[in-house]
Amino acid sequence: MTLDLRLLVAFIAVAETENVGQAASRLHISQSPLSRQIIQLEAQLGLRLFERVRQRMRLTDEGRLFHQEARSLVAHASEVEAAARSIALGETGHIAVGYVEAAMHSNVLPRALAGLQSGHQAATFELRPMGSSEQSEALLGRSLDFGLVYSVPESADIESMEVSSEALLLVLGKRHAMATQASIAPQDLNGERWVALARSKNPAARQRFLENCSACGFLPDIKVEADDLLAALRLVASGLGITFVQASLRNFLADSVIFRELPWFPSRVRVYAIWRKGDPKPLVATLRQALLAA
Repeated sequence: MTLDLRLLVAFIAVAETENVGQAASRLHISQSPLSRQIIQLEAQLGLRLFERVRQRMRLTDEGRLFHQEARSLVAHASEVEAAARSIALGETGHIAVGYVEAAMHSNVLPRALAGLQSGHQAATFELRPMGSSEQSEALLGRSLDFGLVYSVPESADIESMEVSSEALLLVLGKRHAMATQASIAPQDLNGERWVALARSKNPAARQRFLENCSACGFLPDIKVEADDLLAALRLVASGLGITFVQASLRNFLADSVIFRELPWFPSRVRVYAIWRKGDPKPLVATLRQALLAA
């Protein structure tokens, strides 16, 4: 037996007002269809729910018991409807989000998530530090819903947008000979020992970096490879070489290293958001909008 929710709502209104006219007014319908709904419900249940006492509609013993169940069912249905509406608006749900270091250091991802905090308290974001190519594979394999990467994969099944772009700063140890130079030219960097992120982290970025260095007139002598940017900064602070980092890291280890702007160097650190084309999850679109606003 399937109960029509409208019949339950009609029954509750009559039970609470004890008057068909008042119940009809509450429901914004006329009395005749409301009376028919009560008769239909009683017939469907095989129960007498009301008895007329002095022009009032009083619940029978069976009606009182059913009233408790009906209220619970209607309340649950309202909760389910609200939950579905929240999911449709991207206010709740769960998505797995991959990210590269720069998405955190630039604050673009933390800012976006903070912006969602007040209106999306029921939403959960599973954050996974991953390389760009690893994210692309996971996205296509559907073990990831959203990614923040350095390079966009060539796939018709993935859509993207740029979410941040930062200039690179040269980083020198405080005791380095160039630390006090008024300006640094490309030829000053020839013969210098360099610390760089491991090529395996982003082969395409390494190649672009080398090409830009060559175009500017110097070739970095990479002696040490670091697994992450903060490790690279510590290695520079220890005198193991010089490096480039994104501008948002200029306050890290500021007591141990010197950050210098090089207007002539064209490379930038760009971060792109990627997601599956046509992904139906509303929370994916919600995060996308939050990143645009961040």
